[in-house]
Amino acid sequence: MKKIYISLLALGLVGCADTDIKEYVVSKPESLAQYEYLANYGNLKDIVDRSAHPNFKVAAALAASDYNAKGVVYRVANTNFDEITLGNAMKYASCVSDKGEMDFSTVKTLLANASAAGMSVFGHTLAWHSQQNNTYLNSLIADKEMEIDPDAADTIEDGYINYGDYTSFPYYVMGYEPVFEDGMMRTSYPDSWYQYFAYDGLTTEAGKDYTITVYACATEEVAFTVNMGDWSVANSGTLKIGTEWAEYSVVIPGAGTTGFVIFQPGTATASIDFQWLRVTHQEAQAATYWVEQVKNGDIEGDDMSCFFATESTDGPHTAVVGPAGSGADGVGHAIVIECGANPVNEWDTQLFIQTDHVWQEGEKYKFTMKMKATEDRTADSQAHYSPGNYLYWSFVGSPTITTEWTEYVKQGSITADQAGCTTIAFNLSKQSTACTYWFDDISWCIEESGNTIPLTDEEKKEVLSEELQRWIYGMMDACDSQVKAWDVVNEAIAGTGNDEGFYTLQSAALSDDPTNNFYWQDYLGNVDYVRLAVKYAREAYEEYGGNADDLKLFINDYNLESDWDDCKKVKSLIHWVDKWEADGVTKIDGLATQMHVSYYENPTTQASKEAHVEQMLKLMAATGKLVKISELDMGYVDANGVELKTGELTLEQEKNMADYYQFIIEKYFEIVPASQQYAICQWCMTDSPEGSSWRAGCPVGLWDSSWSRKPAYAGWAEGLAK
Repeated sequence: MKKIYISLLALGLVGCADTDIKEYVVSKPESLAQYEYLANYGNLKDIVDRSAHPNFKVAAALAASDYNAKGVVYRVANTNFDEITLGNAMKYASCVSDKGEMDFSTVKTLLANASAAGMSVFGHTLAWHSQQNNTYLNSLIADKEMEIDPDAADTIEDGYINYGDYTSFPYYVMGYEPVFEDGMMRTSYPDSWYQYFAYDGLTTEAGKDYTITVYACATEEVAFTVNMGDWSVANSGTLKIGTEWAEYSVVIPGAGTTGFVIFQPGTATASIDFQWLRVTHQEAQAATYWVEQVKNGDIEGDDMSCFFATESTDGPHTAVVGPAGSGADGVGHAIVIECGANPVNEWDTQLFIQTDHVWQEGEKYKFTMKMKATEDRTADSQAHYSPGNYLYWSFVGSPTITTEWTEYVKQGSITADQAGCTTIAFNLSKQSTACTYWFDDISWCIEESGNTIPLTDEEKKEVLSEELQRWIYGMMDACDSQVKAWDVVNEAIAGTGNDEGFYTLQSAALSDDPTNNFYWQDYLGNVDYVRLAVKYAREAYEEYGGNADDLKLFINDYNLESDWDDCKKVKSLIHWVDKWEADGVTKIDGLATQMHVSYYENPTTQASKEAHVEQMLKLMAATGKLVKISELDMGYVDANGVELKTGELTLEQEKNMADYYQFIIEKYFEIVPASQQYAICQWCMTDSPEGSSWRAGCPVGLWDSSWSRKPAYAGWAEGLAK
């Protein structure tokens, strides 16, 4: 049933004289009357019992431009909400240019308008992987220039001919043909202007200078034109030759072609003998350096994608990391491998070290590894295509492993037999006795050369830490302590992976769009990423005039109410918060759940959704931290599993959505203690238009596109009244 919303404030009837029309009765259209009850509700923020919920905020998300325009969005927001969240204006990509310049003018205008209206602003967001200025951030961690003597250069030979190797002219004859005798090319004046090929098949690059050098002697000093290029593009210079055998040179700009060198003695009367000709150019010297191919070689991070093991024929599986103190330094961690007694084959127990790089013949490598065992042992190494996929019997030698930590170092080049491998396999079952091995500080580098060198992991972490600090300080300065609550980190949890039985953090390796996102945590580390963001936020807030006790920092994420994994994501978030706060310094004040939900007509599905909303709120409340529903909106899925668009909904279906809104808000008030209640934020004030990038055409708003209240508004109002 297609519905028509009519503004109740605009509704009126025109009166008629009794003599014109008698006993005329006007009825309201059913399409209007069935929504008339919505006028009975007050403004949302006025419905809340502030004595029961003293710190709670009714909030909405909106665009800064809409609020700053001071039109209907501004008026509706100020009338119904205590706090607003900006959809995009406070995100990194909205404020930072490709050159790193920061522009907070939109934010400052918004804050001034909000302050004048008595509106609180929630900060969204300080650290995130999406909507970052990738151009600028990637420029910060681009390869750096090598420190090379600017005057040092290598001479590159582009062409050479020894005329003594010829007995006749090898090139096209242009009216004159030099003579070849006595191991040289001899030219003489033919009593008319003349020219000839001196070399052919020369490739040059535009923008580079080329030196043409000859070993020659003339009967008298002579200077003539030399052309270098092809028939369409050629550059020239003057070559001077003396009467003594010597090397004589001329420098000519490259034409960017493949072509010739032509000598044009013209009308010069001197006879000239040439023994050889060479063409060269200068290249800045390139340095060689080692590029690490192994990730987490110190075995102190979460990424074990380079390390696998087979233990007594069980494997290959991800290598096991020992406890703190098992590492070579006596403090950190090491890989621990158990080898059983009486193996059948020496490869029954193996350590595998794999890289993403497919090694090619001739590439130079350097391998280092610290190791020890419960008894003195020997091991052989093999080249594998991948762990357990054998390629060749020999690789980086046969280390001796003792009961004390020792470092094994091997340098070499990839042979033809080893080409195509990605993996070193160490055979650890050469002896018959059982043994425990420990491995640490593993490095496998490839030699590269050039005038630039990649930043090390430590250098990338340093420069990005400084940029994260610069960004957060810049935003805090712009806000001047007016914004007292922030999503300090947004959407950190991956929803996949394994960290002690919980999900890992987001990363480029797990992303379906790594190019358009920038994962700070890949460079700063899963723990330091959040700790640094919290640290900089607290320091900057105080520096720019804020009271430290007023600042509230949230971790915001989505799918925390997920029923398909029994709320594993919110459990994982709580797990990571414990890790981030384990230093005793980092403090996260609140957890925020986005809740982009849908109402399901299938009663079993809807019951599951509601049960997991309750479970999520209980888990969040149990942390003792502030709890915020940060981005609440709702779609509709019918009994056939089809998502309905706004114009397809019946009044009954809209009321189902209203009931679900009421359920969510009531459960929030019921489960979350008043001292932990921060806010519930409606992400979409109005329904999403067709073509929108967010839930296009879906009934996600509390108002329709004409700003008439919907039944969803009533659901909010009924929930807030509890």
